[in-house]
Amino acid sequence: QVQLVESGGGLVQAGGSLRLSCVASGRTFTGYVMAWFRQAPGEEREFVGTIGQSGGRQIQADSVKGRFTVSRDNAKNTVYLQMNSLKPEDTAVYYCAARSGPLIFTTPRDYVYWGQGTQVTVSL
Repeated sequence: QVQLVESGGGLVQAGGSLRLSCVASGRTFTGYVMAWFRQAPGEEREFVGTIGQSGGRQIQADSVKGRFTVSRDNAKNTVYLQMNSLKPEDTAVYYCAARSGPLIFTTPRDYVYWGQGTQVTVSL
């Protein structure tokens, strides 16, 4: 069992930056692939980015590539989502997710553990 707690969301103007954090507890953090998803009102949950167990492999969605970066600090049991050049269409609840094992997936159904989400709102 893994517990995930996100933080760092808030209100930011377009073009600004935010860094989300997700702290994991309960099991060996290095055993998990970590990911970020987001969900806007009335929309399906959308893949944002994922990072492998050692941090050596990352994948970002095309919609955020070049603007968002996923990283992890295994010593702190924490995964980050650095968001730059934010746009109003990035407004959503952002969720941290985890799955055990080395394989990386980009769909929500492949992740077992989820945080409670943190709201990100980007204004014009």
